[in-house]
Amino acid sequence: MVEKDWVKCSPVLSKPVLNCIQKQGFKNMTPIQAAVIPLLLSCKDVVAEAVTGSGKTLAFVVPMLEMLMKKDKDYPLRKDFVYAVIISPTRELASQIFKVIEQFLQESELSHITLCQLVGGRPVEVDAASFKKGAQIAVCTPGRLQDLLAERKQLNLPARIKDLELLILDEADRLLDLGFSSTLNTILQYLPRQRRTGLFSATQTKELQDLVRAGLRNPVLISVKEKSTISTPVSLENYYIIVEPQDKFLLLLNFIRNRRMLKGLFFLPTCACVDYWADVLPVFLPDLKIFAIHGKMKHKRGKILEKFRAADSTILLCTDLMARGLDIPEVEWVIQWEPPSNPAALVHRVGRTARGGAAGCSLLPLLPSEDSYVAFIKANQQVELADWRSSNDEIKISDKLRKKVLSILHQQQMKDRAIFDKAQRAFVSHMRAYSKHECNILLRLKELPLGHIATSYGLLKLPIMPEIKQEHQGQFVGPDEKVDFNAIPYKDKQKETSRLLKLEEYKKTGVWPSKKKKKMSKTQPWEQTKINKQEKKERRIKRKDQKQKMAAAGKAKKRKTVTQEELVELAADVALIKKLKKRKITNEQFDKKFNVEE
Repeated sequence: MVEKDWVKCSPVLSKPVLNCIQKQGFKNMTPIQAAVIPLLLSCKDVVAEAVTGSGKTLAFVVPMLEMLMKKDKDYPLRKDFVYAVIISPTRELASQIFKVIEQFLQESELSHITLCQLVGGRPVEVDAASFKKGAQIAVCTPGRLQDLLAERKQLNLPARIKDLELLILDEADRLLDLGFSSTLNTILQYLPRQRRTGLFSATQTKELQDLVRAGLRNPVLISVKEKSTISTPVSLENYYIIVEPQDKFLLLLNFIRNRRMLKGLFFLPTCACVDYWADVLPVFLPDLKIFAIHGKMKHKRGKILEKFRAADSTILLCTDLMARGLDIPEVEWVIQWEPPSNPAALVHRVGRTARGGAAGCSLLPLLPSEDSYVAFIKANQQVELADWRSSNDEIKISDKLRKKVLSILHQQQMKDRAIFDKAQRAFVSHMRAYSKHECNILLRLKELPLGHIATSYGLLKLPIMPEIKQEHQGQFVGPDEKVDFNAIPYKDKQKETSRLLKLEEYKKTGVWPSKKKKKMSKTQPWEQTKINKQEKKERRIKRKDQKQKMAAAGKAKKRKTVTQEELVELAADVALIKKLKKRKITNEQFDKKFNVEE
């Protein structure tokens, strides 16, 4: 499909909406917009699949505003009612959609429509108060919306959404990946059936198809791809490079140094990895502004993202939290530490660049044992990775540079114990995440040279892990001089004072004071732990079934029925006790009538 002109192809759009679209510089409709907007405006349910950066947000924002304007002419919108709900998987994406709608509502003819944002990371009372100002359009995350619907009785949100016109699930497959399936089912129970629903995603999954069957009525399925052979934008160039495990950090460091990028995204496997490299990288890249963001940053994420948007010559270290919805046109490069745990996430990661037809590139370093991933991702996700070695840009790694970088990493950890701790946690969390790869037939933890990987992290020592064998000890390259790990201080004076006091007590008692005494048990590999958990679960299910059978058998036994004579006798005894209590009879009379002697 080719792009079409907004004015010619959208005669049903009102002037205020068209004016706002033109002010924002959108001259032509993208294929997904041309396909979806007429369907939503003709009151159809829609399931839309399109590559990242194809303009899905405008595809539902424009018809939503048109539907509300039309309804307002027929029946004026009530200030305290909700007429459109947009659910997104993350706060960052919800905030981005909120700002897009906010720009439209600046038009004088649209300014009467009220808008609110309902997301986590802040008190629920703030969101409850925003309803008083008006929330005819609500942009929210699923957890917060469920809380407001089910828990906040005084808000009475179920009554406010009885006239809901439109429900949008953006990045619907990601909503299900994050475990929001039961939450969405709860939300759908509160919403009226006479509504329009739109599901938007870059990939289709089985779980998404189940949600379509549960929440939509005869939906129109739309799949817009720029080429039948790929699932990423045409202007995006995806590369891979084979690298030895001990040189991965050095290769990526040189690669970033050689690129004069305006903005770049660096995807890392875990939150602990983001924390560690955010402390380490600024020493090697003084000319770049380094920002870090991950899911455990509850209150800082919005501010960090705004700073990244405003900065130049910057790179953002992040987890897959940023793989969806992030729309920053200036992002030129997406760099990844390793393949994501979910193959579909690769499409979303690389889709953070080459937005709206702009050029963009991505690089994925692979270990020699991971080279089969190139063919796998092409067959599984239609993402073609070109070999970087075929380009003219060669990345050289010398022994001198390798020793220098390793020495700097060691020195940073020896100066501050906090960095030493972060390095250990980053490596362990990385290995744990690697063991949970969905494509674990190709990416096997057992095949990894853990000693070489620990060297690329610049660790001072190998952590205690059951996965680390004798061969890994031989692969590891630590600091040249012997290190007294108890002597590594914290830069934070308060933490260092506390550590020294605990160290003194440890030397006296042999037990670290902050830790409770536990029975010594042999640690197990993660794979064995997973098997043990499954066996425990099966035993628990078996016991539950046995209890249910026993209970059923117990209910089958008939209880002895109480006769009418016994009931009459019991009532007489109760009446006799009451007479004694009220002193209407003496104790002797009571004993005689109650046959106490007998």
